[in-house]
Amino acid sequence: MLDKTTTTFSHVKPADTQFVAGGLRDFFLYRDLGIAEATHGKVIAHLVKANMAPETGTGWHRHEADFQIVIMTKGWAKFMYEDKETLVQAGDVVHQRPGIRHYLFDYSPDMEYLEIVSPADFKTVGVEPVCAIPAPAPWV
Repeated sequence: MLDKTTTTFSHVKPADTQFVAGGLRDFFLYRDLGIAEATHGKVIAHLVKANMAPETGTGWHRHEADFQIVIMTKGWAKFMYEDKETLVQAGDVVHQRPGIRHYLFDYSPDMEYLEIVSPADFKTVGVEPVCAIPAPAPWV
């Protein structure tokens, strides 16, 4: 039987929360979807969108998380997952296995994605470079 006491019902409408700066990356904006509060920190879900043109990207890192998916809702982004360049376009879903070393290095001006991670207070840890990173395309 599902334990209904460890989470609460949540319904967040677009007007309830705004995109704001101050998240993990200063070149992105984040919109909280209320899931961290509803799950008491078990899961976080937020929308992330481009705020500034890519200059250096995220740098090589990994997350200390049990689960992470990215669902690209608009535009595109280019990642390095270990030594594999990966283009993620609107409609694509990426499951980032725990600890995978990655680098988001390029994205479109309209890029927006839904990110779901467990736990909500996951850590980001810088790692040594895995390989060279292609230069981002200039925004026009």
